[in-house]
Amino acid sequence: MADAISVTYDPADWNALREIIKHRSFSLGRQVTLSSGRSSTFYFNMKPTMVDPRGSLLIANLCLQVCDAGGFEFVGGLEMGAVPIVCSIAPISAQRGKPQNVFFVRKEAKGHGTQNRIDSIFDVEALKGARVLVVEDVTTSGGSALQAVDTIRELGGVVDTVLTLVDRLEGAQGAFAQTGLNLMSIFTADDFRE
Repeated sequence: MADAISVTYDPADWNALREIIKHRSFSLGRQVTLSSGRSSTFYFNMKPTMVDPRGSLLIANLCLQVCDAGGFEFVGGLEMGAVPIVCSIAPISAQRGKPQNVFFVRKEAKGHGTQNRIDSIFDVEALKGARVLVVEDVTTSGGSALQAVDTIRELGGVVDTVLTLVDRLEGAQGAFAQTGLNLMSIFTADDFRE
């Protein structure tokens, strides 16, 4: 496993994003079933935060701190959770003068055209040997990120780090470690339990 990347997030951006998540994407008390199949009384639906203009900008800023620290050539992840993240990273990185290559992984190959599972990269050969940061919105068991990692590695991409907006602290870190991955999170569930 590669060494973990160390990042100290900008505190103003971190606190501002936490407040948006608390008000737009976090609920407590109602029983819900998660994508992992587990049941929970606290839930993160990150889409309202990821499409919020200020939320999208803050997500891009914080993710780009990790990209800069890790020297990643590409950033991508599994649809649907990673799509708004990579779509916020791309224009902000260009605006900063350091364009970041981004893509997303389809859960199933397209039924037409190239029939690739990787979208947004014209030539998937570009992934061969490239260092890739996998991103996702919420991590529970890590299954979605692992699905993306498997696809990227099959195409020759080098993946050693997964960055999630929120780690629910329910076992993903251990699952990732078994496959040589470091888990980084901008937030954990504990940041929202008061």
